This record gives sequence, structure tokens and C-alpha cells, in this order.
Amino acid sequence: MKSSSLAAKQLKQLLAKQLPLMGHRNWIAITDAAYPLQTQPGITALTTKLRQFDVIRLVLSVLGKSDHVRPLAYRDAELDFLTDEQLPGIQVFRDKLAKILRHTENQALLHDEIISRLNEAGKHFHVLVIKTDSLLPYTSIFLQLECAYWDATREKKLRQNIKKRICI
Repeated sequence: MKSSSLAAKQLKQLLAKQLPLMGHRNWIAITDAAYPLQTQPGITALTTKLRQFDVIRLVLSVLGKSDHVRPLAYRDAELDFLTDEQLPGIQVFRDKLAKILRHTENQALLHDEIISRLNEAGKHFHVLVIKTDSLLPYTSIFLQLECAYWDATREKKLRQNIKKRICI
């Protein structure tokens, strides 16, 4: 497990260096301050003083220029149930997040389900965790990298064709 703190320029340089090495099944997580330091050997944790939205935008911008991977974003389902009464400003956060993710395939899952997926991925694939100093719970964004030039529909068709040929 490696850990260090990054400024915007350093983070952009790190992503430019790491992204060509990353592929489908790798993850990038942009987390709040309370996110735990994980012990899986495939998980690298970094900290930054950049605002969480700035990191999300920066990461999505870098990924948007990639020809080989695209992000599938997961957000904590718990976020949808928090109220401004419980956590002042959470609706503003949700609105900003929806705007940032509007062009990114995304879905909500319970936090523990996302962490399970991340832990499993960390056993075999690289996971980059970028921890921000955000103090809003359930606001972490988890980006599972998918192949940009191949999709699930074509993969399914390929598997069907293979099965037909093998079974004939």
C-alpha cells in the first residue's frame, strides 16, 4: 500500500502516467475524508487537499480523453436518503454531482456493496483511491474502468457465437 498527498498538477501528471497502464477491471475512487485505508496489496491510496468536485472533474476529464477505457460510476445509494435537515448542504451536493455525472454512465449501490466490489477488484487488479478532505458522508465516487472500444452487448454476442460453435 502506497500513500502520498497530491496537488492538481501532480494528480493530473500521475493520472497521465497511470492511465495508459490501466484497463477494464481497474478502479479509481474519489473519496471523502473518512474513507478507510485499505490493506489489499492492489490498492494505492493518495490524499489531496483539492475539493472533491475538482478531483471528480479532473479524473473524468482525463478519462474522457482516453481511447481505451471509459468509466462506469458508482455512487452510494445512502446519499439519496440523506436530508438537508440531517446534513446541511447535501441537496446542493447531490445537484452538483448529478450535473457532473450527467454524461457518465452511473448507478447507485449500497456503500457496503461498492466496498465489496472494490475489495474483490483489489485482489487481482489495481485500484487507485484518491482521498479528499470532504466531510460529507456517503459522497465517494467509485469509477470502474470499462473497455472503451468493446461493450457488453458485443461481448455477449461473441460468447453466444463461441458457445454455438463449441456445442455443434
